[in-house]
Amino acid sequence: MDRGTLAMLSAAGFEPGMKVLDLGCGCGVVGIVAAKKCGQENVWLVDVDPLAVETARQNALDNGVPGVTLALSDGFKQLDAAGFDLILSNPPYQSDFSVAKAFIEKGFNRLKLGGRLMMVTKRREWYKNRLIAVFGGVKIRDIDGYFVFEAVRKRAEYANRRQK
Repeated sequence: MDRGTLAMLSAAGFEPGMKVLDLGCGCGVVGIVAAKKCGQENVWLVDVDPLAVETARQNALDNGVPGVTLALSDGFKQLDAAGFDLILSNPPYQSDFSVAKAFIEKGFNRLKLGGRLMMVTKRREWYKNRLIAVFGGVKIRDIDGYFVFEAVRKRAEYANRRQK
């Protein structure tokens, strides 16, 4: 597990019964931790890579949470679930921002009101600005050389859309 993921998990604040999405789950560590704390029936893990999904499936089985929901999905494209209390992601931030942009914008719509999106990256300004534009605010923690972002859905529409 990388230090960024550990940083995000240290700030997540899981509670029993929370509906959680591990977006871009990789080997499944975040989803497995969430399942242990929130209940495996409340956790979804998705990734675009079939090998990642299969590895996460085996790791969930090996760690006693075979009841998590796993899906092969390009971001949210093949995922129907919504109403999440918490979406967690360690997005690919070494490339352009298209994946992270989609995760933020589409993630907003998959959260229930009061739900949180958490991301961890090494870059600050772009994420800060995008999260503020969509959510209307963001809390940023600097943990072990990583930025952990936490944005709360407080309204039905993106913050940067004007009411008519």
